[in-house]
Amino acid sequence: EDFKEISKDEYFAKNNEFATWSKEEKGKFFSDLSSESARDLFEKFVKTWNKGKLPSQYYEGITRGPRSAHRWNIKAS
Repeated sequence: EDFKEISKDEYFAKNNEFATWSKEEKGKFFSDLSSESARDLFEKFVKTWNKGKLPSQYYEGITRGPRSAHRWNIKAS
């Protein structure tokens, strides 16, 4: 696979991918993480990304990541 390595400085640019990975691989919603634990976990995500170990969907780009377990009950009127 051909992909661009990332750094911990891309925390915001890769947040959808990170939020998805956090939920899918670690069972943790992004909204449930403290700022410090999110940054620590992001460093693990960066290492995994840079080893090319993630499924292709991550490298192709994820437009929306799971933010929380909360289900909003909003109905269009």
